[in-house]
Amino acid sequence: MTANQDQFSDKYFVRAREILVADQYSPQVLMQLFCRSTALLCGVDEALELAADLKGVTVHSLSDGDPIAPWETVMTLQGPYIEFASLETQILGILARGTRVASQTQELVSAANHKPVLFFGARHDHYANQFSDGHAAIIGGASGVATDAQGARSHLPGVGTMPHALIAAYGGDTVLAAEKFVQHMPTDIPFIALVDFDNDCAGTSVAVARALEGRLAGVRLDTSSNLVDHSLGDSGLTGVHPILVQRVRAALDHAGFNDVEIVVSGGITAQRIATFEASGAPVDAYGVGSAILRNNGDYDFTADIVAVNGQPLAKVGRRLSPNPRLRQV
Repeated sequence: MTANQDQFSDKYFVRAREILVADQYSPQVLMQLFCRSTALLCGVDEALELAADLKGVTVHSLSDGDPIAPWETVMTLQGPYIEFASLETQILGILARGTRVASQTQELVSAANHKPVLFFGARHDHYANQFSDGHAAIIGGASGVATDAQGARSHLPGVGTMPHALIAAYGGDTVLAAEKFVQHMPTDIPFIALVDFDNDCAGTSVAVARALEGRLAGVRLDTSSNLVDHSLGDSGLTGVHPILVQRVRAALDHAGFNDVEIVVSGGITAQRIATFEASGAPVDAYGVGSAILRNNGDYDFTADIVAVNGQPLAKVGRRLSPNPRLRQV
């Protein structure tokens, strides 16, 4: 553990190592890690990279994507405590965040009846988290991520077509912006048009489909939660509502564009997905952002020393909990 890495460690772990080194005392310990919730484990690969240079330390663990039970041992480190004393903070944090993102993504994918869920969460957190968050979302079942960094650990490129900003740049003309995309982007990029700029998702969807002559793969509805789309009249149904999706589907089908898919986004949660699915709304894919990142459950991890110099020893209330599922890494 270098001094630079120590800046990320809880200070009392750094001082514990310094005391042992100064005292020329290097106990051999067994440390085990667990989560308090049923979850989908993620972050193991990254944690193991952090621990790769430890000397004389044996690591056993489960793998990214393994389902885990509350209190189940997911990783053990065995060896001289001074080697990994100040790594505890980082390893627990990596596992907690990765498991939270993976588990909450899995919940959304399940609610969507395994329709594609796209992770659009990059703008909701610090950019440095994208490498880990994107990997965790993919482990949880996300079909795509919004940035190349999010897909890097899984060797997947980011996906996406045009933002509202591009439509604005072309004078608010969604059709023109769509035509420019098709003109200048490679043909192997499936084009999904954002169609809520004029708050007329049905009309704009049909207009873009007609202009692109078969090049349109789908449309994305992202209507603000305080707006009622033109096609819904004075219904008072705001945002991306199941009935709005039905109206867009009907308009596309009536115009002969049955193969154009519909993606919905904007404040999508597992509960909203369940509502779409229960209503039979013809959604083909969901774009989800902050719902994957916010903490909706207890995905914290804990580490305990449970043996010292070959003898069982743990704080009251904790004990050695062997797990035959662990594999040496």
